Amino acid sequence: MTALVCAPFAGAGPSFFHPWRALAAGRWRVLPVELPGRERRILETPYRNVVESAVNCVDDVVAGLGEREPVLLFGHSLGAVLAYELAHLLTARHVMVERLIVSGSPGPWTQRERRATGLPDEEFFARVEEFAGFRHEALDHPEMRDLILPVLRADCEMHENYVPSRDDPLSVPICSVRGSSDGLVTAEQARQWQKATTNAFRYVEFPGDHMYLVDSAREVLDLVAAEFAPGRRRPELSEERKRSHEKVRNEPG
Repeated sequence: MTALVCAPFAGAGPSFFHPWRALAAGRWRVLPVELPGRERRILETPYRNVVESAVNCVDDVVAGLGEREPVLLFGHSLGAVLAYELAHLLTARHVMVERLIVSGSPGPWTQRERRATGLPDEEFFARVEEFAGFRHEALDHPEMRDLILPVLRADCEMHENYVPSRDDPLSVPICSVRGSSDGLVTAEQARQWQKATTNAFRYVEFPGDHMYLVDSAREVLDLVAAEFAPGRRRPELSEERKRSHEKVRNEPG
C-alpha cells in the first residue's frame, strides 16, 4: 500500500487528518506528521525553523513506512514547504516519493509579504484570522488561546522566515492546489511550484478561500487519487530541458 504523508498547516495537529483515514477508503495509509507542541507532544518545544523541523521529523516518517512502501506527500500552507523539505530528505534516502501535492502556498522561494510574526497578541490573532479567512471557535476561550498561542507563533515564525535548504529542484512530480478565492496566495504564486520540479507539474483550483480544504477533504483525496492514477506520472526531463528549466527558475519573478 502507498502512504499518504500529511504535513500540517500552522497551528494544526495530526488529528486534523484523522477523518481522512476513513475518506481514503483503503486507497492509502494516511500518516500525519506529528510536530512538537501539540496533542500528544504538547509538552515539547515547538520548532521555529522549517528545515530543522523536516530534518528532525524525517526519521519518524521513515519509521512509519512499510518496507519499500511508496509515499505521496501532501501539505497545506506551512505544511507545503515542510512537505517539500521532506521530499528532498526522503528521496535522498531512496524512499520512493511518487508525488508532492502542495496546497495554499507560493513557490518555496517566495516569502509572504504580510506577516504575523512579532505582532502583539491581539493583533497577531487578528492577522492569523485574516490569513485563514475565518475565526476558529477555540480563540473565543481564554484558556484555549493561551494554549494555542505559543505553537501558532512558532509556526508562523518558521513559515514566514522559511528559506529552502537547497536550490536544486525535485525530480518528483508536483501538483499545486489553491482555493479559487484565496486572498493570501495568488494563482501566479501557486504556479511557481512548477520551478521546483524537473518532472510533471499540474495546477488545480477548488472553490473556496485559503482554508478551502477544511470543507473539501473528500475532494482533495479524490484529487490525490487522480494524481496517483496509473499513467499520470510522466518521464523525467532530459538534461537539456533540465538546464532550460533551471534558467527559467532563476529568472526574476
